[in-house]
Amino acid sequence: MSRDYSPEDLAQPRDSSPVARTRGVTQRRPNALEESDRGRAADNRAMPRPAPEKPHSNLRSSEPRMPFKLHDRIYRLRGSEIQTMVDVGKFRALDPKDLEQFAYAGNRSHLQADLANLRRQRLIVQRQMPRRDARPRQLVALTKEGRRFLIAHERVPKNQALYYGFSKPREAHHDADLYRVYQKAADQITKKGGKNIRVVLDAELKRVVYRDLARAKRDTNSPDTAAIAERHGLKVIRGKIPVPDLRIEYESADRDPARVDLELATEHYRFRNLAQKANAGFSMYARADELSKLRRVMDDRELIAEIMSL
Repeated sequence: MSRDYSPEDLAQPRDSSPVARTRGVTQRRPNALEESDRGRAADNRAMPRPAPEKPHSNLRSSEPRMPFKLHDRIYRLRGSEIQTMVDVGKFRALDPKDLEQFAYAGNRSHLQADLANLRRQRLIVQRQMPRRDARPRQLVALTKEGRRFLIAHERVPKNQALYYGFSKPREAHHDADLYRVYQKAADQITKKGGKNIRVVLDAELKRVVYRDLARAKRDTNSPDTAAIAERHGLKVIRGKIPVPDLRIEYESADRDPARVDLELATEHYRFRNLAQKANAGFSMYARADELSKLRRVMDDRELIAEIMSL
């Protein structure tokens, strides 16, 4: 999905604003552990912790819940609930149906029990989000307290961004759909022995790219646009640096750093959008009901590129 970002937007991305709110759910920058949390982290880690689950695991057991302390509260959670919070935080918003399919191996009762417990303890929020050309659908997002919990208990690597609160409805649905794109790519990565997967969304990557471009304008000795693009594993296409919807960084079977850039194309993409993303080397995906239209656009202009179906 092509999103309208400018360098000014990315200097303060939509998840980072300390004052941006959506119906009472605050959105903030996914930065390091807050000072108030740092002083309590040692006490938090003293509570029992289940062993972390393997990334991209679709087997989430329903073991008994354990107590976890955060500030002056005690949460009772099991490993599957914590891993679900991690998934939600990485992608900003998720569709429970996708969680059921990919994370819970079709076990709806287990998923519903986990979500109900997380909602009850105000670690996630679930809301019906409108769509322009389809029925509204339920999406879940982390709350501010849910994100703090994951950071304080070190449930993700320090370089993994976590988000809370809902974005704009259209972008929330797109964020949720990226989870399906991720599942397709992560499955291939793990089959080849890849591990230590990190999810990088477009806003995070654009923020660092625009930061470097802004510095280059101020300093004549800074790298040029091509060098900045190369530094971030990207390309310059017709004077611009296209950024993928989703980047997966991981460690290969040979323990080398690797990455794959993924784009979720929609029926609103024009030929120029498709050509730019294809020339940038992104792996492109589309929903099954939009795939034929996108392929016709490509065929009409003789663009040789593959779009894979979700």
